[in-house]
Amino acid sequence: MKPSARQAETSRSFELQKYTGYIAFFVAIVFSLFHLANGYRILMDEFSLRAVHLSMVLLLAFLLLPVSKRKKRTNAQVAIDLALGLLAGASSFYAYTQYETLVNRIGLPVEGLDLFCGLALIALLIEATRRKVGLALPIICVAFIAYAYLGQYCPSTIRHQGYTTSQIVNHLYFTVDGIFGVPLGVSAKYIVLFILFGSFLQATKGGNFFIDLAFSIVGRTRGGPAKAGVLASGLFGTISGSAVANVMTTGQVTIPLMKKVGYRPVFAGAVEAVASSGGQLMPPIMGASAFIMAEILGVTYWKVVVAAIIPSILYYLALLIMVDLEAGKEGLRGMSKEELPSFQGTMKGGWIFLAPLILLVVMLARQYSAQKSVFWATVLLLVVSFFGKDTRINFKSFIRALEDGAKTSLEVALVCACVGIIIGTFMLTGLGLKFSGILIDLAGSSVLVLLILTMLCSLVLGMGMPTSAAYLTLAILVAPALISLGVAPMAAHLFVFYFGIISAITPPVALAAYAGASLAGADFNKTGWVAFRLGFVAFLIPYMVVFGPPLMMEGGLLTIVSSFITATLGTFFLAIGLQKFFLLKISKIESLLYIAAAIGLIDAGSLTDLFGFGVGGACLVFHLIKFKQRKGVGERVFEV
Repeated sequence: MKPSARQAETSRSFELQKYTGYIAFFVAIVFSLFHLANGYRILMDEFSLRAVHLSMVLLLAFLLLPVSKRKKRTNAQVAIDLALGLLAGASSFYAYTQYETLVNRIGLPVEGLDLFCGLALIALLIEATRRKVGLALPIICVAFIAYAYLGQYCPSTIRHQGYTTSQIVNHLYFTVDGIFGVPLGVSAKYIVLFILFGSFLQATKGGNFFIDLAFSIVGRTRGGPAKAGVLASGLFGTISGSAVANVMTTGQVTIPLMKKVGYRPVFAGAVEAVASSGGQLMPPIMGASAFIMAEILGVTYWKVVVAAIIPSILYYLALLIMVDLEAGKEGLRGMSKEELPSFQGTMKGGWIFLAPLILLVVMLARQYSAQKSVFWATVLLLVVSFFGKDTRINFKSFIRALEDGAKTSLEVALVCACVGIIIGTFMLTGLGLKFSGILIDLAGSSVLVLLILTMLCSLVLGMGMPTSAAYLTLAILVAPALISLGVAPMAAHLFVFYFGIISAITPPVALAAYAGASLAGADFNKTGWVAFRLGFVAFLIPYMVVFGPPLMMEGGLLTIVSSFITATLGTFFLAIGLQKFFLLKISKIESLLYIAAAIGLIDAGSLTDLFGFGVGGACLVFHLIKFKQRKGVGERVFEV
């Protein structure tokens, strides 16, 4: 029987998609091998690296990402996307070929082929970003371009002279203050290599080791699966760098087990969301934003890692306490010994995955570049994988890891390039200084008020945007205002970084919580609000960092230790107040007293600390006496 016209068209469409799939596969492999080679030995100057990096990213994006996820790609759409990918890649590659010429004519009018390539790159970059991460960031980029073009019509506080199309394209396309700026450089130099490290870790089943290790440590304690989920997400999340990806990876194991021991589906999804979001704050890798932060601040990556150690510990300690109190309130137990992997067996089969991480930390601590450190950690990972029968990587899994690493890199690379448009318009129009002045005027020169305004800006801008995009935008918009009022630069950037992370669990757009809800079979909105409540303890920590520099490892050992103890108590008190439970259920008034004690411990001052210790300590003593009267002396009352 002769095929119909529709069947023939469908067949041709399938063939074209298959061929474009081959092209995408080839580009992905070349992309990953190129960056691994550059990690071993610098292949070209930074501008050229950024241009080549972006050209492959854009070609890959249009080959893989459809115009709409709701509709299947037709033959015509596949052909159009292939043409757009080639045009976008060529536009970026053109900047690489013309680099020396462009440097010599910076500031001159842009016309002809230069103007066409610049406009094509800007438009297609925004479209590729929309396809990958949604509308939020592209809309902001378009708004900033419109502001650069129509600035003379804006209110006086943010008015500027207005710029022509040629001037805008010249700044965004032909300088290192625009698309090819620092964020894209960080993506090309560091982030891709760390993503490839994570891909190889998955290919060698290292992710399973971290999950089993977490369950072997805390699985038998009350609410054990939830605590294991917290630990596993922290261990794996530092490598994955994406809250949603972390939820979908570890959550498939932890959420069903949480539900099995009695946690409500809504709570199980929320726990995984909060735990997965914090992975981006957990050293040694910390996702993409930490590399960008190091570049912006002009410090080594290791300095950012050291500054984030205590805040990350406090984040996960807060969540562990919240989970334990919930388990105590609901009367939940842990898992039996027979249901859990043994610690000895887990370490025996998976210790090899600790060696690359140890090498990575040691090299970073010895001031090797992040680029070199992660390259050799990846090499060691591949070598030690041959020590185990189940972990051994073969040619097929090696190629698959290269392909997955390239595909995973798309989001961060597109976001970094797209944020370059925002940064470029800031530099061109001088909006950064104006915006900082507006925030300072609103705050009345009060650091606390400015921090609250910054927190709100961070949460709003972070909703629906990847952490790296949210952080970059906030680092340009808000961080300078904090620094101008005396906040230490590292503290200011960690503050906006922290709340950019927490935005993933803040309704109404809580992407990590929604991912957890989908795995738990729970209501999306309810899961989002429970995640917000669980993560609310973490809202205290950034303020502690700003008002207590020792929490960033600054100062003497005694000062750092005492500040850590104070912060831990504040976190503990706030958790009790929010959960309304400690040994037994507590009243609303008692809950408010605990919260007041926690707030008192935010400030590093002696009087506020004394208030926090006094109120919180009195409440603890009262509850211990009350509990002993009800339950009897000697019973175990708290378990982490």
